[in-house]
Amino acid sequence: MIRYVLRRLLQLIPVFFGTTFLIYALVWAVPGDPFSGKCGQTACPQAYIDLMTEKFHLNDNLIVQYFKYLGSLFAGDWGETFNGNSVGELIGNSYPITLRLALVAVLIEAVIGVTAGVLTGLRGKGFLDNLVLVSTTFLISLPVFVTAIVLQIVLGTELGIIGTSVSNDPSFGELIVPGIALGSLSMAYVARLTRTSIAENRHADYIRTAIAKGQPDSRVVGIHLLRNSVIPVLTFLGVDLGSLMGGAIVTEGVFNINGLGGLIFRGIQNRESATVTGVVVLLVLVYLLMSLIVDLLYAVLDPRIRYD
Repeated sequence: MIRYVLRRLLQLIPVFFGTTFLIYALVWAVPGDPFSGKCGQTACPQAYIDLMTEKFHLNDNLIVQYFKYLGSLFAGDWGETFNGNSVGELIGNSYPITLRLALVAVLIEAVIGVTAGVLTGLRGKGFLDNLVLVSTTFLISLPVFVTAIVLQIVLGTELGIIGTSVSNDPSFGELIVPGIALGSLSMAYVARLTRTSIAENRHADYIRTAIAKGQPDSRVVGIHLLRNSVIPVLTFLGVDLGSLMGGAIVTEGVFNINGLGGLIFRGIQNRESATVTGVVVLLVLVYLLMSLIVDLLYAVLDPRIRYD
């Protein structure tokens, strides 16, 4: 297991360098004046341009800029915006909120999606299966921002059950409804993926053997069937955590959540390349970490999987 972890970590190194270089090149090499609009309606003074050019190494070629950025990043410095704000502090203030929102969304989609998928996969065709099929099709057809706005209007404006926006530092309870909106699409996919996996594995040889040995239904389903069927679902959920953190811009905007979504949106709007690069590099690290954790969990769920 240790050798496998070390090998996987070594495999992640070129992935990290490749993705971060691509991100850096796309963000910093975008044509146009990087100082446009930074000094209001007037053009920036040449002294300011010279200072910022030297500070952000804009006279160096792209490769040199990238490795200087990585050197600062590995030293714990995420850079500064053109206004002098620390990108690390901006991310530090926004990241915990988006992480809580993404965790709520993943928990909701895992609990509801897996439960619906297991029930329909075990029972087969019938009213419940048709209900889940129609419901998931409806959720898949709705854009996330529509779901978010409908929940906000119905539960917030019309019924007054929730606030139309959350506080500056929202608790997990405040993020339940935004989490439902954010995870609604993935919840539909999880339900369908679980249903398909359960329906396929329920007729496998090892399930028939367990039933023939007289094992109780709870053990057959919980130990044998579910543990093997949940592996593709686990892969989806692990990758989806990173997707939800990066795709929370619309949901955070609807519910006025001060997370990474709003931070990266403002960074793109104001052409703050350091902010955009820092947030995306963080999301890359989350993706790589989650992919490693998911791979290691395979062996826990399926004893047939062994890592040498």
